Amino acid sequence: MLRLHLLAVGRMGAGPERDLFETYRKRPGWPLDVVEIDDRKGGSDAERNARECAALLAKIPDGAAVIALDERGRTFSSREFAARLKDFEDAGRRDLALLIGGADGLDDAVRARADLLLSFGRLTWPHMMVRAMLAEQLYRARTILDGHPYHRD
Repeated sequence: MLRLHLLAVGRMGAGPERDLFETYRKRPGWPLDVVEIDDRKGGSDAERNARECAALLAKIPDGAAVIALDERGRTFSSREFAARLKDFEDAGRRDLALLIGGADGLDDAVRARADLLLSFGRLTWPHMMVRAMLAEQLYRARTILDGHPYHRD
């Protein structure tokens, strides 16, 4: 079974986004650890982005597959996303790191390290909302793979 590691720039405070994230995180599925990267200000936007991205890369577990959420990534249906996660499992990957960048996104080094670039569409989403949407899609993928009825069938 995959161990999931959500590596995200910024801290999630109390609020409805956190509540929604925790609702899906606690549902049966893959274990999901969260590592938050400090997004302190200081230096230029480019310097801050470089620090954030270096910190994300440093937190990826050895041998982990990497999915980076990026506006230039691919969009998938829920079934297609579930199939990609199963591909990682079937390939013997034990860990999967899911990366969410800061306000300036991800740099080329992070995109190059990713096994998959995933987009939730061309719209801009608040980072805390993305965490909740990702947790829901991970839960949905697990239920699809476990053969639970899916309302789109």
